[in-house]
Amino acid sequence: MFKLHEIREIIKLLDQSSINEFELEADGSKLSIKKSGGVEASQPVVVRSEPVAYTSAPAEQYTLKAAPAPQQAPAAPAVVATPVENEANLHKIVSPMVGTFYTSPEPGAPVYVNPGDRVTPNKVVCIVEAMKLFNEIEAEVTGEIVKVLVEDGQLVEYGQPLFLVKAQ
Repeated sequence: MFKLHEIREIIKLLDQSSINEFELEADGSKLSIKKSGGVEASQPVVVRSEPVAYTSAPAEQYTLKAAPAPQQAPAAPAVVATPVENEANLHKIVSPMVGTFYTSPEPGAPVYVNPGDRVTPNKVVCIVEAMKLFNEIEAEVTGEIVKVLVEDGQLVEYGQPLFLVKAQ
C-alpha cells in the first residue's frame, strides 16, 4: 500500500513536469495518475489503489486535494543579470531528469561546488533526487563554476540549466 506522503510527492513531481500519465506497481498495489488539460488546483485528484493479486476485491478510493503551486521566487532573475553575450560563451550543466536539486550530499554537509570552484568532467556538482533515488550530477567539462542557477531543495525539470561553467 502506498503512503499518503509518497503519493503527494509523486503528484508534486508530475505537476512540475510535462508527464501526463503515470503508473506504478509495487508491493501488490497499483497507482495510476493521469493529468487532464485544464485541471485547476482547487479540483480534486482521484488516486486509485488496487490490489494486483486480487481482481475481485473492490478498489479503495482516495480523493486528494491538489496542493496549490508553491510560491517560489523565479530563478530567472539571476540569469537575466548576466549579459547574454557572456552566457553564450559558458557551458550549461543541465538536469538530466525531473526531480529535487540538492547542493550537498546530506543536510548540514558542505556543498559540492561554489561559484569560483574549479571542476573536472567527473567532479560531482550536485544531486537530483527523483522517486527517492539520489542521482549524482557530474560537471561534464573542465572549468570554473561561474553561477549556480538553482536553489537548494528546488524542483527542476529535464534539461533545466543548473550551473554555468567557464570551460577551459
